[in-house]
Amino acid sequence: MAQYIHEIEGWPRLEWRADALADRLPAVRHRQGLLLGRMHTLGFDLRAEAVLETLTEDVLKSSEIEGELLDKDQVRSSIARRLGMDIGALAPADRNVEGVVEMMLDATQNFASPLTEERLFGWHAALFPTGRSGMTKIVVGAWRNESSGPMQVVSGPFGRERVHYEAPPAARLQDEMRAFLDWFTDEPRTDPVLKAAIAHLWFVTIHPFDDGNGRIARAIADMALARSEKSAQRFYSMSAQIRLERKDYYATLETTQKGALDVTLWLDWFLGCLDRAFDGAETTLTHVMRKARFWEALAGQTLSERQSTVINRLLDGFEGKLTSTKWAALTKSSPDTALRDIKDLVDRGILVKDDGGGRSTSYSLVDRG
Repeated sequence: MAQYIHEIEGWPRLEWRADALADRLPAVRHRQGLLLGRMHTLGFDLRAEAVLETLTEDVLKSSEIEGELLDKDQVRSSIARRLGMDIGALAPADRNVEGVVEMMLDATQNFASPLTEERLFGWHAALFPTGRSGMTKIVVGAWRNESSGPMQVVSGPFGRERVHYEAPPAARLQDEMRAFLDWFTDEPRTDPVLKAAIAHLWFVTIHPFDDGNGRIARAIADMALARSEKSAQRFYSMSAQIRLERKDYYATLETTQKGALDVTLWLDWFLGCLDRAFDGAETTLTHVMRKARFWEALAGQTLSERQSTVINRLLDGFEGKLTSTKWAALTKSSPDTALRDIKDLVDRGILVKDDGGGRSTSYSLVDRG
């Protein structure tokens, strides 16, 4: 039977080899500073748009890592509403979306506030507003108990499951979480970025809740990263990068949790993943600048609210082809109104008809460079 890291004498006094991180950590911190400096040279509106796009991606991908797909429009609208941003018509969000957004924004916008037991309970309750995970009733807003047996991370079909990890028993949770929260609050000597990596690993190793531990661990890491930058503005998404590297993410966690108290492997992986997340910020910036240039090119033109709404949807990455039927559904307008709106934009050189026709006629934005 495997021995887990939390069963080793000396837990939770985690160790790492500073020499092994001597090149990686300063390089990542340097890139972090350069990115923040570059983003802060943007105008207010562009910076706000970059933050909105980043936070939307963070919420979507953190849930996607756990196999839960959220509606992008709902997530974006919920974040914009909570940040007081005007993005036109707002899509109503269901309570599951609102809960995930509430947790993430509390972690990143209120990063300087203490992380407490009650705050974690609030995040957990927000994630599971019905008191259920799928069809299963779970303990919400409190540490898990032993009612459902050991907390295990498993994969594989029923009867042939593979146990990847088993968390500390429920009887230890009060002491385990007290030690974690005391460290997170009071440990000033650890580099803030390393602290984000350690906090992520430590929390998910304790696995204190019936469900939602991964999402909350990533929110805690984002909170620590915001503290490292002393800024609530997020310009890169660690969760989006983890989603791209999900297989390595879980493999590195599993290896570390079955290893010794030396967590250098995990810290090195986390720093590398963070470095690659900065590359994703370049993609975000490119998109934001493209969107800004598009609207600058349309300065002085009068558009209806319906037209502005659909153009923004196209600029934000509309899935599939834009047809008159989809236009009518998006704007809650009649087919005739949709066709008039589209024809007007085609006549003005804003939309172009795609190849094909008849019932399959679709339209795209004209590329403005």
